Amino acid sequence: MRFGVVFALCVASALPAQTRPTAPASVAPSPTAQAAVRGSDLTIYLMTMGSGDQVWERFGHNAIRVVDATRGTDSVFNWGTFDFRQPHFLQRFMTGNTLYWMQGDGIAETLATYRYLNRSVWVQELDLTPAERAAVRDFIVWNAQPDNRYYRYDYYLDNCSTRVRDVIDRVVGGQLKAAISPRLTNTTYRFHTQRALQFDEPVALGTNIGLGEVADRRISAWEESFLPARLQDHVRSVQIRASDGSMHPLVKREQQLFRANRPPEPTAPPSEMMRNLLIGVAIAACLALLARAAQTGRRAARIAFATLATFWTALEGILGIILIVGWTATRHVFMARNENLLQFDPLALALALVLPFALARSRAVDAARSLSIVVAAIALLGLVLKVLPWFDQVNGEVIALTLPAHLAVAWGVLSLAVAPDPASTRAAAMKPAVVSRSAA
Repeated sequence: MRFGVVFALCVASALPAQTRPTAPASVAPSPTAQAAVRGSDLTIYLMTMGSGDQVWERFGHNAIRVVDATRGTDSVFNWGTFDFRQPHFLQRFMTGNTLYWMQGDGIAETLATYRYLNRSVWVQELDLTPAERAAVRDFIVWNAQPDNRYYRYDYYLDNCSTRVRDVIDRVVGGQLKAAISPRLTNTTYRFHTQRALQFDEPVALGTNIGLGEVADRRISAWEESFLPARLQDHVRSVQIRASDGSMHPLVKREQQLFRANRPPEPTAPPSEMMRNLLIGVAIAACLALLARAAQTGRRAARIAFATLATFWTALEGILGIILIVGWTATRHVFMARNENLLQFDPLALALALVLPFALARSRAVDAARSLSIVVAAIALLGLVLKVLPWFDQVNGEVIALTLPAHLAVAWGVLSLAVAPDPASTRAAAMKPAVVSRSAA
């Protein structure tokens, strides 16, 4: 019954309303007449779900719950449905064209799912007029149509939570946005991403590298509502104006329907500066020790240095190309203006191509020396530029991870590429001696 509830609501809303006699103006409306007011039989809730175990569940989820007393339905509508089996899903994900859609389910089925996933569930009844409640229901009916159901998903700008936020804002005449847009938070998109993904360290590191400068701009409460839990917090404090000019809270009452047995959601991202610096220094130390041993004539150390340096620079260069493509050729707008390109320089890929020839066969030595200097200098420039106000991307943790290794690669290449391999030198020196003995 994936779309059963949605279609049932669509069909039910299309049925003609039952006509009732109009009460005289001097007579108070009876309870039956009050029920006939369009939307008075509806109750609208903002439904918020806590974080889960999967990467895509870390940010939480939310939905709109519609209870229809007349029809006896209790339905939950969310805008966060996707399917890995969707045609070209990976291609759409990589290019920023992922399609999500709106889906409806019953309240019993929804609660059973989130109990199984051990994810907390809250509901906040919204204090809306009958006309506003009917407007929510009407929009959902329209949105459920096959031509309207799908939308291009964006993690920060157009996701399951912003869609719910926008529905609520629309029916209250923009009062939600007017109330919370002026509130500037002390958070950024990167802050919340690293906070939510801290238990998935490889994913957290990858997103930290991939996010550009735009992810470090302080965001308003309206923008922060891309997170379901933050939208839940913000609507709790909103006052809206009624038609008679009086003010009242947007949230009438709230309740937790299920409490998960899991630690509370992290309130801040961890600091990975020291960890990344230790990893970067360890890689640099390994490269330096191998280069030092190679200088003493140990061929195995020379080969090991060349292998490790080639792998490191190839990885750096490939990631740099990915960052450029993400910035220029996809719709991932938060990959733009990424200062991490100074650390993940595509020139490093060219260095990786010439390193084996320079260190193992004494070819392309000049190219290896030049490229290693340029790549290390650009990475060092990424650190120096942080003193300027125009380079304020929060990427110190990335610099701490990459810069020591860049410097170690450059030092090792310079020290080993100045002179040919000592083993080769000894072999060349022995050859004339053998010839001279045979001539005697």
